[in-house]
Amino acid sequence: MAFLTYKESVKLLDELSVGTIRKEKLFLDAALGRYLAEDIVAKESSPVKPTSAMDGYAIRHKDLASGSIKILGDNPAGSDETREVTKGTCIKTFTGSIMPSGADTLIQIENVSVKGDKIIIDTPVSFANAVRPIGESYFEDDVLIKAGTKIGFAEIGVMAGLNIAVVTVAVKPKVATLSTGSEILEIGEMQMSSAQIRSSNHHTMQAITTMAGGEAMQMGTVKDDRASITEAFENALACADIVVSTGGVSVGDYDFVKDVVPALGAKVVFKGVKIKPGQHILVAQKGEKFIIALPGFAYSSTVTFLLYVVPLIKRFIGAPKALEIVEARLKETFVKRSKKSEFTACNLSFKEGEYHVDFEGKKVGTSAILTNMLSGSALIISDEHATSKDAGKRVNVIKLDTF
Repeated sequence: MAFLTYKESVKLLDELSVGTIRKEKLFLDAALGRYLAEDIVAKESSPVKPTSAMDGYAIRHKDLASGSIKILGDNPAGSDETREVTKGTCIKTFTGSIMPSGADTLIQIENVSVKGDKIIIDTPVSFANAVRPIGESYFEDDVLIKAGTKIGFAEIGVMAGLNIAVVTVAVKPKVATLSTGSEILEIGEMQMSSAQIRSSNHHTMQAITTMAGGEAMQMGTVKDDRASITEAFENALACADIVVSTGGVSVGDYDFVKDVVPALGAKVVFKGVKIKPGQHILVAQKGEKFIIALPGFAYSSTVTFLLYVVPLIKRFIGAPKALEIVEARLKETFVKRSKKSEFTACNLSFKEGEYHVDFEGKKVGTSAILTNMLSGSALIISDEHATSKDAGKRVNVIKLDTF
């Protein structure tokens, strides 16, 4: 199977069906950070009637010219005011109160003086001053929050204002992560040889999965033998929607993953993409479940997880966007190092209305340097036909602060 271009691989991934979005209901206060599975639609306008935006006196604007207006009484917030403001009269009306019938303007308290049962106009106001019109916030049948939106504090507040106690959200896809390699040690496991290395991949993938809206399932590390890898994949497929492994997909004698996956009955969608890092990536599907096998080096596995697994997670929950791409200006020369599509770690900053990138502290070396992802890093995208670029030129950059 020949290596695909990055664009070809993304197209194939996008064409895979993830089925219908599964839904569940949660109490509103438990829904923070989840993704809406249904549109939130206003059942009535807000406000439903003209409403006072300040403490003051509800008047007819044309009566300001008289200089003084008779006070009929008070209209506290929450009261069902039935009196009408007629010529030469006003009603003291408080913030949040429905404007009395006949009134078209509110003059705030500090703009008047009270003498007996009248207000004296000290500073006139414009027509409709401090009055919230019908539908100022929204109108009946407006779609206020679209399905696929990640629920944040504002969404919680708006839904509470709509008297929504229970909200329908997308079920989190279960993402099982495992690392293969006989040299891999779990955190806390005793190191017996300098040839052994600490596992980081499945912990990194768990963190990204959680950030992206999935439910991470740690499957740990697996030794480099066919039986162990087969058993690990079978266990993962039994309980997860997406199974992600690292290591064992290259062409070495102990790279068994590439052989185990089709032996499990999964259809290989593609294997090998002309990207740097992570060209030895395998994507397969078994029924409604997916297997994505990534390279073992930490930077490679992290980048390819972002590029291929995060978009898949987002599709399971109906989110409209996976990774945010922005245009940025180079603060120093960018060196293109291969004829593949490259994803290069950089520092991203925003100044004077535009994004800027530099490479301070970023090391050039193998695809194992995960520390290149520290300190608010981003990824420059350069396709296979791109060349090096001088300082001042613009590049496309994947933001990694939120996804």
